Amino acid sequence: MGQYSHSERDGNLLVVTINRPEVYNACHPMANEELSAEFDRFAADPDLWVAIITGAGDKAFCTGNDLKYHAELRARTGERPVHPPKGYAGLTARHDLDKPVIAAVNGLAMGGGFEIALACDLIIASDQAVFALPEPRVGLAAGAGGIQRLPRTVPLKQAMGMLLTGRRVGADEGLRLGFVTAVVPHAQLMAEARRWAGLILECSPASVRATKQAVLRSLDAPTLEVAMKSMDYPAYAAMARGEDAIEGPRAFAEKRKPKWKGRRRGGRERGLWALGPFPLLGGAPAARVLRVQRRHRLAQPAMAGIVVHAPGPVELHLERGEAEIRLGDRQFERAREARGRA
Repeated sequence: MGQYSHSERDGNLLVVTINRPEVYNACHPMANEELSAEFDRFAADPDLWVAIITGAGDKAFCTGNDLKYHAELRARTGERPVHPPKGYAGLTARHDLDKPVIAAVNGLAMGGGFEIALACDLIIASDQAVFALPEPRVGLAAGAGGIQRLPRTVPLKQAMGMLLTGRRVGADEGLRLGFVTAVVPHAQLMAEARRWAGLILECSPASVRATKQAVLRSLDAPTLEVAMKSMDYPAYAAMARGEDAIEGPRAFAEKRKPKWKGRRRGGRERGLWALGPFPLLGGAPAARVLRVQRRHRLAQPAMAGIVVHAPGPVELHLERGEAEIRLGDRQFERAREARGRA
């Protein structure tokens, strides 16, 4: 248990609770740093497939920035609080998490708290939940993703109605607008969030990751045709080469439940990737690997997504001899240090 949060592991599910009920679960930099580290661990653990985030107590999910702490720090030092690179709760600026996260909103979700929920893939709301981006009412703006995510989630005029006024929206209206997935009586909230998590866990984790990554990256495509022809996403390629792609059809044919593993065929290799760009070997991109015995040679550069562990999962997308590498901050530092020693 952390100082400002606690987490519970249940098989392949992680439940994270923001634990500052005395300030309506508002987050100061220390709380955000702690939560960011928790989601770093979630991202790196191959045996954790889904996460739920909620708030302690019955009054608030999260009310965003701890404005009292903010004001006291400014009065004492003249400086603004420094928030971690991954944003509120380590989620609002985390753009590389392909595992699904469910927000179980148990009360007020205001400002950065609503932005945390918007950064999640599903929002399950208590009938007591209230959502708002009230920053303009205190001379600020919803700069942790609210301005960008809300208009991508609901019709523009409805989003502007919330953004420009800071008005409060209840759970039922949020469901009608489209940013809430489901509304349940307050006492049933966590059971409902766990039910949705269970439905996701019935699916192949590799397929879930591929689907989430493809959906989010396709949003940037200019047309539907371009989006459908641009499926060279790393998680999608890993799914196609993975063990689950064999297990699923086999289990269906044998009329049994599949036993998902969520990893590619040939097992796992451990080590640290040297940071790109990478050289061309034998006419195809190849990644030099530190502390791994053999090199990977890829026949199809356009579908070159690899999942390795260093010590958590590292996603490497090779294209035209260069690499886009995405991993947690701590793993990145380890990789850079290892490269310097090599």
